[in-house]
Amino acid sequence: MYDRILLFPYWLTLKVRDNLYKNGTLKAAGPATPTVCIGNITVGGTGKTPHTEMVLEMLRESGYGRVAMLSRGYGRRGKGFRIVEADDRALLCGDEPLQVKKNVPQALVAVCKDRLEGCARLRDEADVIVLDDAFQYRKLRAKVNIVMVDWHRPVTEDRLLPIGRLRDLPERLHDADAVIVSKCPAGLEDAEREAFIRRLGLEACKDNVFFTTIGYRSPEPVFAEGDRHFLYSDRAILVSGIANDTPLRQYLSDSYRLVEQFHFPDHHRFTQRDIERVGEAARRHGTAIIITTQKDAQRMADIQKVPDILKSRTFYAPIKAEFFTPEERESFRNFLLGALR
Repeated sequence: MYDRILLFPYWLTLKVRDNLYKNGTLKAAGPATPTVCIGNITVGGTGKTPHTEMVLEMLRESGYGRVAMLSRGYGRRGKGFRIVEADDRALLCGDEPLQVKKNVPQALVAVCKDRLEGCARLRDEADVIVLDDAFQYRKLRAKVNIVMVDWHRPVTEDRLLPIGRLRDLPERLHDADAVIVSKCPAGLEDAEREAFIRRLGLEACKDNVFFTTIGYRSPEPVFAEGDRHFLYSDRAILVSGIANDTPLRQYLSDSYRLVEQFHFPDHHRFTQRDIERVGEAARRHGTAIIITTQKDAQRMADIQKVPDILKSRTFYAPIKAEFFTPEERESFRNFLLGALR
């Protein structure tokens, strides 16, 4: 009972806002350029960034010559519209847009808090715009809405903030054109997929529910001074500032014994003291490799004074969203291209 009372004001606000948009009292604009929104209903942790990269690459493969990604650039200090370059600082453009630019260099990546303005600025530069995390930006009506759901935390069994991790009404899942269930376990069976679709209440549109897993690649150095000999260590120190680092910990446990872990909030802006603490851990474990995520690596590289012991031993684990079979990837591609027509 207490939980319901606490959550009621937030639920009511979301419900009224949703009704105002659906009955036309509040208006949404559709940009001139076709847009694909990749969003979620929870606060982080669903793998939007690697899936954004996957969609950008898929669109390029499918004949879209000029693809763009537009993000709010969460956590950046810069203001207004900005084109992201591969040598930018995360402080000015945000860690996720910078990661996308580095991983998909052929894409035009831009940041702008006002997504409508951003789309207008990209109008003559792109054939299609992928919107990162714009599902709650109701002023913009995307042509295609794709919503991410974490396999380990279905939105229909979660709670609104601040008790749970939902930032939107779980029923808004039905406003999506497609749902991607991410971070699925290896060897996912058909019966498990069907059961999960029922848990989400999406039986009526199950053909547009897709399942992906996360694949990690061999760690890469964060700094130019990185010494690849540390890749052969049997011990690791994990530094993460993402919503959910469980998949990374599981991946690392196959090759390393995690001797220390530093877990910071999502999009954490590293301080000099944070770096000093990691440096102290590195001295305690003289041969351990230091591993972080690629998103964290963007922000870590902004620190002015990084000790040599960290520059030589800090690596990030590249991440990639993957379908289970080529046929499933092709099915999603067909959906995407059909929805954009």
